[in-house]
Order: sequence, then structure tokens, then C-alpha cells
Amino acid sequence: MSEQKTVKIKLVRSPIGTRASHRATVRGLGLRRVNSESVLQDTPAVRGMINKISYLLQVL
Repeated sequence: MSEQKTVKIKLVRSPIGTRASHRATVRGLGLRRVNSESVLQDTPAVRGMINKISYLLQVL
């Protein structure tokens, strides 16, 4: 079995004042507050979510 590739992301800007769909995407990625980090599987769906709110995130 091969290992699943992962991507680690960190919320570096507050989603306050952004569109509701962007705030929902932040929550969907498992991020709660500024400087929170999440490790997710590297799938096309997750990549799309990261691209949507890239101005709020840092990919580690």
C-alpha cells in the first residue's frame, strides 16, 4: 500500500469580513482560529479549497 500524500496548511489571516462561502471553506478545511494548522490529504478537492482562500492561508 502506498502512503497518502498530505498537505499542511496554516490560517494566517482572519476570515472576518470575507465572503460567507470563504468562511465556510476555512471551516471545511478544519481551521478554527488564526495560526491554527491542519494536515489534510492532497486531493484535487482540497487543492481547490486551498486555491479559493489562498489569500488567508500559508501552505507549509
